[in-house]
Amino acid sequence: MISRPLQTEYSPFFDTYIKLVPAGADVLECMEDNMMDTEELILSLPKKKHEYRYAEGKWTIKEILQHLIDTERIFCYRALCFARMDQTTLPGYDENTYASNSFANNRDIDALLDEFDQVRSGTLSLFKSFDKSTYDKTGISNDNPLSVRAIVHILAGHELHHMNIIRERYL
Repeated sequence: MISRPLQTEYSPFFDTYIKLVPAGADVLECMEDNMMDTEELILSLPKKKHEYRYAEGKWTIKEILQHLIDTERIFCYRALCFARMDQTTLPGYDENTYASNSFANNRDIDALLDEFDQVRSGTLSLFKSFDKSTYDKTGISNDNPLSVRAIVHILAGHELHHMNIIRERYL
């Protein structure tokens, strides 16, 4: 079981996500469950909702799904760097620039969900491959300290955060 990160292991910005992971939960099991819940939610929606924006400038559900994919890839790269003791300072990223250049709305929802499954499977394999001590390793990302343990909790909570937004603002 991967323990919850200390607040010194990540930027306060990520508190919202980490707090969404149930206390005492196995975060990897949570990510497996989240994946299935996310797919069920998105597939339960009428196709017209996939490109719906609840307000001007807000992302569509397809763009949210692509954002989850992109974020997971970026954070897995960070985790891999830190796990392998690469001390290169890693940059942040502008999620809005990524979203506006993703062309997610031109893609079929099934293709996006397939990519999401593949990325999540890779994420789970990566984190399951780590030795217990690997989760304590840290690096610098976006000018802030970040641990491997925090990354896996951020990813789990990040998905929950966006699914909550879909339920609250898109349905």
